[in-house]
Amino acid sequence: MAGGVGTKKFAYDIWGDTVNVASRMESMSAPGRMNISENTYSLIKREFECEARGKISVKNRGEMQMYFVNKRVAAYA
Repeated sequence: MAGGVGTKKFAYDIWGDTVNVASRMESMSAPGRMNISENTYSLIKREFECEARGKISVKNRGEMQMYFVNKRVAAYA
């Protein structure tokens, strides 16, 4: 969900389940690494070399398969 907030100074904000999951995935990543979900991995796996991290427990979501993105595959560079 997203929307404008404020009456004198407007701000645009987003919130909801997707934002919560993204925040938790970010906090479970490592410095300088990109942590992605299984759904994202299935979309980019032909273009990027990824490293499976296994299933990781995510608060209020259960276990999620996660991957680190390592590099772009040369054929697509």
